[in-house]
Amino acid sequence: MKIYKKMDFSKPAMVAGWPGMGNVALGTVDYLKRKLGAVKFAQVMVDESFSLDSVVVEDGMAKLPAPPEYVFYYAKDANLIIFEGQAQLPGQGGMSLLNKVLDLALESKVTRIYTAAAFPSPVSHKDRAEVYGVANKRPLKDALLKSGVKIMEDGQVFGLNGLLLGFAEKRGIEAMCLLATMPHYAISLPNPKASAAIIEVLSKLLGFKIDLKEIEEYIAEMDAKMEIVEDKVKDVFAIGEGKADKREAPKRDKVVPGYIIEKIERLFQEARADKTKAVNLKNELDRWDLYKAYEDRFLDLFKENQ
Repeated sequence: MKIYKKMDFSKPAMVAGWPGMGNVALGTVDYLKRKLGAVKFAQVMVDESFSLDSVVVEDGMAKLPAPPEYVFYYAKDANLIIFEGQAQLPGQGGMSLLNKVLDLALESKVTRIYTAAAFPSPVSHKDRAEVYGVANKRPLKDALLKSGVKIMEDGQVFGLNGLLLGFAEKRGIEAMCLLATMPHYAISLPNPKASAAIIEVLSKLLGFKIDLKEIEEYIAEMDAKMEIVEDKVKDVFAIGEGKADKREAPKRDKVVPGYIIEKIERLFQEARADKTKAVNLKNELDRWDLYKAYEDRFLDLFKENQ
């Protein structure tokens, strides 16, 4: 841990975020950091080998990429510590990072930690983003409900944005994850609407005021792009009023949970590295009647070998 500036904390809250679908978590912490005037005060120094999975090629030359940064900021007026992680760390590296974040939280007498994530759903980009919550201690559910947050009753929250809740519970720290709905079909695109919905909930829970004008302008910009994407997939996914093109759309009698969409993305990555694992991906797509939606991507896995 590298300390840049000593801070005088008074039982602050903490918001932490790592990359994920829709850039929801990082979009949330980056906006909070900038609009609340947060000051950088510490950084977790990690072994760069934990996160390496490729080299950078520039002008025909290969070199190791710069290691990602994991930085703590403090917004004094909001009494809020903001942790921003530039990359997910798998395995032991991720566990070590989580424990270092929690070490600082305990030393700073943090009262509660919040994380953010996407909740992929069969919705339109035009729909209002709804926020769901999951907590590591039962009494926190009441706080979520009072803030207009729906409870995520079951499922999984992948990555460090979810794992932090379990690690925090072991250290006796209250923690909750806020998940905002976003369209299934746009998980690879930034979704500022989801981030804004989480920011609004955090402002209620923590009692700070924040200017949302900038992110509202970004939402309008992304909505124009989403409209184009949605037009191309509306015959596959039941969106908007829940009506799909009956001539081509597969019949679906169950909503696809967000954690299944994340699992499918992970299976795509595994199949890209090892084509023999494509059968696992195909089985999962068939199980949820999603093959038609992902057909082009699935076939592209094999074109890459040609």
